[in-house]
Amino acid sequence: MKLPVSSSVKLLGAGLVMLCAPSFGWQDKDTNKLKIKGLRDYAKQGSTAIPKITPYFKDIDVEVRREAVKAVVEIGTQRSLEPLTDACGDNDPEVQIRATDGLVNFYLPGYVAHGISATLRRAGDMVAGKWVDGNDDAIDPDTPIRTEITDALSKLVSGGSSMDSRANAARALGILRAKAGLPALTGALRSKDSRLMYESLVAIQKIRDRSAGPNVVFLVRDLDEKVQLAAIETAGILGPREAIPELKRVLDNTKSKKVRRAAVVALAQIPEPANHGLFMELLGDKDDDVRGGAAEGLGRLATPEDRPALEKAWSGEKKTAPRLSEAFALAMLGDTDTSSLNPLGFLINNLNQRAWRNVALPFLSELALKQPGARKAIIGAIQANSTPDEKTGIAQALSSTRSADVVPTLEALTKDEDPAVAREALRSLRILKASI
Repeated sequence: MKLPVSSSVKLLGAGLVMLCAPSFGWQDKDTNKLKIKGLRDYAKQGSTAIPKITPYFKDIDVEVRREAVKAVVEIGTQRSLEPLTDACGDNDPEVQIRATDGLVNFYLPGYVAHGISATLRRAGDMVAGKWVDGNDDAIDPDTPIRTEITDALSKLVSGGSSMDSRANAARALGILRAKAGLPALTGALRSKDSRLMYESLVAIQKIRDRSAGPNVVFLVRDLDEKVQLAAIETAGILGPREAIPELKRVLDNTKSKKVRRAAVVALAQIPEPANHGLFMELLGDKDDDVRGGAAEGLGRLATPEDRPALEKAWSGEKKTAPRLSEAFALAMLGDTDTSSLNPLGFLINNLNQRAWRNVALPFLSELALKQPGARKAIIGAIQANSTPDEKTGIAQALSSTRSADVVPTLEALTKDEDPAVAREALRSLRILKASI
């Protein structure tokens, strides 16, 4: 039966409406499901599929865009960097977070497995991830980072769609040691969002550019203890002299043991002769960390007359943490005997202890950098019977010296029969040569 012309027009119009239906129509939901399934298939095809995926970064449906970013992150090759950098400009917080973690993952393989994107959970229109404080992730300092990646992450820190995406971008800048991101990070310190401020402080610590030091001083008395502790630690690492009176004020007024400990350690990292009496007074404190901080402070002041007091503290100390600090102080004062019963030997020996390696190693690095006598002794401590942990630790310590005289030692370690030692020596030699 032939339909009237008017009925044919109505049916044609209905068909056109269905084809052009907005994304909330039932057909579009099915279409989006097909897109998402296709994107998951593309992810299995590797980098050759990236040109097929990237058009979906502009899809009107946010779920499709999220899946597209996840697919490119899963592929994870160098060809992923450009689309992920572009995705940082998306207006969806989850897309921003996943793109950020994907960029970091390229430079730090495996990061997406424990980054915030791995913990994202959705409740209605809200997305949240699980934050873990105190992340130690960082790439090697000689790793080059593309300018456009630093720019994209800096823009996210300053104006991401959510505080989580901004804080995650701040964390990424720290992991990538992106010095060019410092203006965004220091600007974020005034955001009044504790998570963003905390992540920015930790990132500034990792970048270690002393010019940023004055920008953190105002936070050493922040009302949020987590932010305050991070600010105190950052002030100690960067060493702005403007921080000294503020840290002493905190030390005099705080009721928090954690804050008191952090303030002493930070003051110890900023050598100031006027603090000598304070450190001598605290050398016998009940708190292990306070005693250790006081010893570090005396070691960096390197006053020869303090040797008897430090030797007494060292010989009477029962706790490992302050004893490592006292060993460092005595080595700074010139005690370079590397036998196991002496301070410098004690530091080297603790490279073998998983619990204390990350405490001993920074002390050895500082000694190798600042004390030529200690550096020579540390090099001489490498023997045929040295353990792999001692050799790799010494290699890492020497890599931060910026001194050409350690090159032969590291080159010799690259030929070590232990593959782990040889690899670490090659890495340390590369970092050293980049810094000379």
